[in-house]
Parts: sequence; structure tokens; C-alpha cells
Amino acid sequence: MQVPLVFKGTPGSPYTRKMMALMRYRHIPYRYLVGEAADRAGMPKPPVELLPTFYLPDAQGQLQAVTDSTPLLRRLEREVPGRAARPHSAVLAFIDSLLEDFADEWVTKAMFHYRWHYAPDIDRASKTIPLHWGGLQMDGKVYSASKAFFSKRQIDRLPVIGSNPTTASSIEAGYLRLLGLLDAHFSQHAFLMGGRPGASDFALYGQLSQLALFDPTSMGLAVQHAPRTFAWSGWMEDLSGWEVQDNAWLDAAQLPASLVAVLTELAQGYVPVMLANARALLRGEKQVRVELPQGVWDQGTVNYQGKCLRWLREEFAQLDAAGQAQAGAILQATGIADLIHAPL
Repeated sequence: MQVPLVFKGTPGSPYTRKMMALMRYRHIPYRYLVGEAADRAGMPKPPVELLPTFYLPDAQGQLQAVTDSTPLLRRLEREVPGRAARPHSAVLAFIDSLLEDFADEWVTKAMFHYRWHYAPDIDRASKTIPLHWGGLQMDGKVYSASKAFFSKRQIDRLPVIGSNPTTASSIEAGYLRLLGLLDAHFSQHAFLMGGRPGASDFALYGQLSQLALFDPTSMGLAVQHAPRTFAWSGWMEDLSGWEVQDNAWLDAAQLPASLVAVLTELAQGYVPVMLANARALLRGEKQVRVELPQGVWDQGTVNYQGKCLRWLREEFAQLDAAGQAQAGAILQATGIADLIHAPL
């Protein structure tokens, strides 16, 4: 894989921010395309327009448009040498994958909810994010039309993400609980994975780059309830100068109580919804409805999250017997073993 890597993204995309922070940390040179620059450069288009979009060679050396941050992060680990963003311990790497998926697939629900549920957040996002694409010199009439189109499209997607009158209170209560848990952890550790960041740290940063640093309602809550997490979110943006030590990862055999508490939070919503979604997909159903501790969760099925669950189960299955025993004990102690072991 040749560098600099070329990719398209936008500052308002949590997954763009996840990958950009990762590359800065790993000292991977990149060329960042914004707006219509990718089209002007004649870059290939992906089957589905998602951000970020990387332009990488396939097995025959032909340039392809590649999306999906998790497989991209894994590919960069394999093909670009340098300081790793994945723990050396297979068990800790599995925990890292689990928390990465939690951030990518569950915390993102809070991000989307706060941005498109409250009037001040809608106002800020609809005024500024279209300018990332159209440019600061966008014609006034085009700008007005872009604001209206973009905000309507995103608000109409709220039910798809899972934000609706039934789930809103669960989303907001979960965000507040997570902020408190993260603040407790960051009072003792620089990152989720200890003294150096893992994939889960960059995934969490991606969501908090919006929740804690851009959208006014969720940002205010972060400042009020979790000042360490707010500060961590700004600090994570550029770790190019962070000094890496090989022995700085957490010990999977002795996870700190603060990370155990974060893992326990996954049982409140992420785990039961992931399982219910997978079961609904297998039955060919279009809707997920499951009782959570905070109330009913109701949303449409998500095919991609079915894949995520399968990938996590495959990673667990690839652990050796000792690794499965150790990881299984962590899952059992935190009440989330069903994610891996429950029948679908």
C-alpha cells in the first residue's frame, strides 16, 4: 500500500474523524479530499456512498473506493508498518474490538439523536455541515436550499438510527451514564486500552468529536458531567506526538474496575439490541422491538449490525482455549456473555 493514502471525508462525520485521528497517531501520510475534490480527481465511486471513502488498490493493483472504518483500520494494521493501534494480546484485542463496535454502532445513536432532535443542534449542523461540501463561497440560494435539504434528509433518518419518542429517554440516559463511566476511567488511564490507544479509543473519539465537541446540547452535558472526557476528546484528535511504549497496554487478566464498569454498560442496550436485530434479520423481519432496563427499544432492522455481531463471534472463536476461557470470564463478569454465546 502506497502512501500518502487518499480518502474523502468531512469534519461532521464521526468515522472520518476516527480514521484521520488514527492515521495521525500512526504517522501515516494522507491526502484528504473534501467537497467535490474526489470527483474532480476522477476517483472511483463506492457501491454505497459512505464516509470516509478511501481509494486503495485491490489485489490486481486497480484503484477501488473502499468504505467501512473497522475493516479499513484492520487493513492498515496489516499493510502499513508502524506503531500499532491494536493490542498485542489476542484477548485484549477482542475486548478492543467489542468496545470499538459499541462506539461505532451504539454510541453513534446518541450522536445522531442529539444532532437532529434538538432545535439548537439542528440549527448548528444544518448551517455549517453543508459548507463542508459546497465550499465557503457557495451561492446564497444554493446554500439555503442545501441547508433545508440536508436537515430534512437527516431528520427523516432518525427512526432508522433508532431515535424516536419511545427510545429518546433511553438514549439520553445511556449517554449520561457513559459520560460518568468514561470520566472515572480517564481519571486513572489515558485511554480505554491503558497507556496507549486501541481501535476502540479512535472509534469512541469519532463519536465524541461530534457529541462532546460540536453539537451544543450533548457538548454542554459533557462539559457539565464529564470534564475529563470532554478534554480527552480534544486531546485525541492529534496523537502524532504521543510516545508509545510496548508495555503500556492493559493486562487482560487484570482489567481495571473502571473498564469493567464500561463493559457492564453494554448490557443496558447494545447487547440486547444487537441480539434482537440479528434474530429479526434471520426471521426476515423489518422491525426490532426489545425490552430494555430503561424501556422498550423499537427500530428497523440493520443488516450491517448483523455482520458486526458475526465478526465479533468469529474473533472470539479464533481465540485459543485459554483465550476463550479468559475472555469468556470477562464477558460473564460484566453480564454481556449473551452477545457471543446466546443462540440466535
